[in-house]
Amino acid sequence: MSSHRIRTSAAAITAVVAFPLSLGAFAPQAFADNTASSPSSTPSPFGPGCSSLPHEGKGSAKERVATAAANNPKLTKLALALKDAGLTTKLNDAKHVTLFAPTNAAFDKISKMQLAGLLKDKAQLKKVLTYHVVDKTITPSELPNGSFKTREGSMLKTTGSGTSFKVNDTAKIVCGDIKTANATVYLVDKVLMPPS
Repeated sequence: MSSHRIRTSAAAITAVVAFPLSLGAFAPQAFADNTASSPSSTPSPFGPGCSSLPHEGKGSAKERVATAAANNPKLTKLALALKDAGLTTKLNDAKHVTLFAPTNAAFDKISKMQLAGLLKDKAQLKKVLTYHVVDKTITPSELPNGSFKTREGSMLKTTGSGTSFKVNDTAKIVCGDIKTANATVYLVDKVLMPPS
């Protein structure tokens, strides 16, 4: 084999290895799980927000979901809210759950007055946050016409196709099917409010 072919093959292998690692936090396990499962038309993880995940550091797929969220720069406000509501340990101890995780940008869409009031009312904060948690692993194939009971007790619905999905017809999934040690995570661009 010529030296040119050797260099070309080496470059191709390097590109294949480097691509999964470029997604950073949560991503390595997500890609490992995807290659081990049956073929799917939806890549994992998927969505426009995946490309901006951290490239290195803490928040990896080996960590439990609340800990991983705390170490992800896109989810620091969610992590603080979980801590204030006393849900960090409960979420980390849960098994095979799905978290629809509001990003920092999602929290920024709430007025300062409304957010301050929510953070002061621990019972209401817990109600809102548990509405983002489903006690089962939700796969991308279930998203097009999904209906799921949350830990809060109310139902949550998902719609869409391909790699474009919404939750309750309002919140867009910006990055989905992210794996952590004990959960599947879907980043959403809006804080979900349970029915009053």
